[in-house]
Amino acid sequence: MAKPLVIVESPTKARKLAEFLGPGYAVEASVGHVRDLPRGAAEVPAAYKGEPWARLGVDTDNDFKPLYVVPAEKRDQIRKLKALLKDADELYLATDEDREGESISWHLLEVLGPRVPVRRMVFHEITRSAIQQAVDNTRDLDLPLVDAQETRRILDRLYGYEVSPVLWKKVLPNLSAGRVQSVATRIVVERERERMRFRTASYWDVEGRFSPAAAPGDSTAFPATLVALDGSRVAAGRDFDDQGRLSRAGTVVLDEAGARGLTDTLVGADFAVRSVEEKPYRSSPKAPFMTSTLQQEAGRKLRLGSVRCMQVAQRLYENGFITYMRTDSTSLSPQAIDAARSQARAMYGPEYVPAQPRRYDKKVKNAQEAHEAIRPAGESFRTPEQVRGELRAEELRLYELIWKRTVASQMADATGSQVSARLGARAADGRDAEFSASGRTITFPGYMRAYVEGADDPEAQLDDRQAFLPPLAVGEALGAESLEAKGHQTQPPARYTEASLVRRLEELGVGRPSTYATIMQTIQDREYVWKRGPALVPSWTAFAVVNLLERHFSHLVDYGFTAKLEDDLDRIANREAERVPWLTDFYFGTAANGTIGGDANDGLKSLVNDHLDEIDPREVNSIPVGDGIVVRVGRYGPYVQRDEDRASVPEGLAPDELTVDKAVELLAAGSAPDEPIGTDPGSGLPVYVKSGRFGAYVQLGEIDDGSKTKPPRASLFKSMDPEAVTLDAALRLLSLPRVLGTDPTSGEAITAQNGRYGPYLSLGKETRSLSREEELFTVTLDQARALLAEPKTRRGGEAKPPLKELGPDPATGADMVVKDGRFGPYVTDGTTNASLRKADSIEDLTDERAAELLADRRAAGPSKKRGAKKSPAPKKTPATAKKPAPKPVAKTTAAKKSAAKKSAAKRAAPNKATAEE
Repeated sequence: MAKPLVIVESPTKARKLAEFLGPGYAVEASVGHVRDLPRGAAEVPAAYKGEPWARLGVDTDNDFKPLYVVPAEKRDQIRKLKALLKDADELYLATDEDREGESISWHLLEVLGPRVPVRRMVFHEITRSAIQQAVDNTRDLDLPLVDAQETRRILDRLYGYEVSPVLWKKVLPNLSAGRVQSVATRIVVERERERMRFRTASYWDVEGRFSPAAAPGDSTAFPATLVALDGSRVAAGRDFDDQGRLSRAGTVVLDEAGARGLTDTLVGADFAVRSVEEKPYRSSPKAPFMTSTLQQEAGRKLRLGSVRCMQVAQRLYENGFITYMRTDSTSLSPQAIDAARSQARAMYGPEYVPAQPRRYDKKVKNAQEAHEAIRPAGESFRTPEQVRGELRAEELRLYELIWKRTVASQMADATGSQVSARLGARAADGRDAEFSASGRTITFPGYMRAYVEGADDPEAQLDDRQAFLPPLAVGEALGAESLEAKGHQTQPPARYTEASLVRRLEELGVGRPSTYATIMQTIQDREYVWKRGPALVPSWTAFAVVNLLERHFSHLVDYGFTAKLEDDLDRIANREAERVPWLTDFYFGTAANGTIGGDANDGLKSLVNDHLDEIDPREVNSIPVGDGIVVRVGRYGPYVQRDEDRASVPEGLAPDELTVDKAVELLAAGSAPDEPIGTDPGSGLPVYVKSGRFGAYVQLGEIDDGSKTKPPRASLFKSMDPEAVTLDAALRLLSLPRVLGTDPTSGEAITAQNGRYGPYLSLGKETRSLSREEELFTVTLDQARALLAEPKTRRGGEAKPPLKELGPDPATGADMVVKDGRFGPYVTDGTTNASLRKADSIEDLTDERAAELLADRRAAGPSKKRGAKKSPAPKKTPATAKKPAPKPVAKTTAAKKSAAKKSAAKRAAPNKATAEE
């Protein structure tokens, strides 16, 4: 019997919809996108391989017509959908209600070619009532959304596939450029440049604790800080510029001696209140979450990265706990407003709910579709306690965050008073010292009972936990409970975190909030940035890439230009501009149409093809450090250079930590003539201890420039100090591998040797690991034969004890431990393993950081096995589009990472640039 076929994106969503719709409907998933532009030369259909535009997948000379293909991994699913469609009397396209979802529906129409009525079914939450309402109120496909998505996809393909090869030729192979990822990388690099330019200033002040003389004691004591001396302002951090110079005239800078001397002269002085100023305080709740603010708060409060936050939110949405999580809107439906107000009234009392509902209808710049804000699903919200048994720990924490923010958004203002006071005394030496104290009193907490927004800078967090000030009156005597001279140093601007970078992109109007998580992941996968704790640190490669783009493609990474592109794309979506003329201006230049900017300028094609020879690789790869020293980005890693002297930059050294002094130290170590630690008695050759990119080693003899044979070398044991290596120890290392004897059965030699993954025994093709490097010199023939006779286990033999034990993983509840693996230490919950990053140390590793590493590893998906055969290319592949068509196939993260690591030399197109934006 024929019945309607409903197609959604994910299997999870399909299962949930099938539960609500019942047996009268067939529900199946498309598993993301079903078509995309070719990811490589192998995916280009044979009929198009000879076309000059085939590498782009876009016919730039024919109205930018895209070439769409069905990826090999989607063909089985399409066959399944076609088979189901044969038995269907209607087709419901129930993909997400945004540009991405609309484009998936359009591609499904193109691929499936249905001959039954087609209905577009949309909903923003997966509840029984919402799904039934969506079935009853279908619409047609929104082609303007599809058109806007296709324009964006073509733009990103042109940008990535034209600019990325420039990076390959002028910086390093296998790099990528993208419309938003390159701008995000530039923002991080600019902040690091500020930190590199920054010069620290030192200053001192005096901090004290005071209490009313009439009621001394800890219960009334409050802190205050010295702010003026003899009427002149005492310097604080904000009074210095980024070069450590005092920027405010008439300011007194205290040094240590001055601060301690003043403290001594104030002991026993008569302090009194000089002024009191009280102002009313009022704070309103923040708007409900949209995608970007959810990512920011999840980063601040839950320590979730942007990608992990969106993965957890996706699960909550697909299982019916929250509304759609990719939205640019802060508005709530009338039903949601009523639900939030009712819940706040029931939980906190009627005085906590204002007379009129709060409305948050302002949308961000370049907002996408008119979704609701992210909120708990349903017409009445379930509390975190009510869903506790249905959610995993990580899901529950994010749900609770969304629930609190939504309820708090409909609550009353917090009110109170802000008090500031000046107090002072005359020191024993006659100098007048004035202190300042401030505090906040919350008389009615309002929305703060439910939720207080976090801050990127914890010290900037202002809430009801402010310092308490007792009632003070002008002229009132005070007692100094304590006085202490305190030294301070000015701090460089803080590095961006994922949360603060998302906020900065949003402020600039660059990109779309719904894609920020992808951008955060992309710039880390490309190794343009790495994490030190939550902070994003740019690599030297990122500096070189940004140098090239700023000098030769300046408008492509200009913040205003990139934000204007978003505005233009929205104009195309609204039919206020046409796609083909706009793309023509962008790609071929604005001399003709002037659609993208006022003045005529070169298009992307001309910039890449006509000006390539103007780019000096040495120039863009040189980052000045000072004193004639530069950092260069080489094939084997970054290195410092002055004249002919070179030295590798150690891994994990942040750019702002590479000072002139540090660079000189590296150069001195690298360029100093090697002094042998002795002479080998057997050969008469000198023995050296050297330092290489992968650690210290010993070497026998000199390198002969005319010979291809390298002198014998051996790595130092992990327990060895290069400065303390003796000649005897070096010769023992150089004697490896050590022959223990002969196996009586096979007649082959049994050897002990040190390898890439540690010490081991070898007998023909059989190997067994040794537990310690020192055993290479102590293991006997009998011990080796016994070990080789044992069944082979995973490397390491018996399980080693963990290097560190941690708490439970919030996502799985399993205990996390740090272990030593073949590639170094890693954290595991028993199922997922994640290597520690170069900035992570075992001693300082926290539960939160370990959970973040595991979450990132899960997000990457399973590793692709080496040697796996590629699926044969199809003989025929769906080709060009008929009308507007959008976005690329939504590849899994694992597929993206696998594609990103393939060698560019094996492809005919610059597929390193496939990541959107």
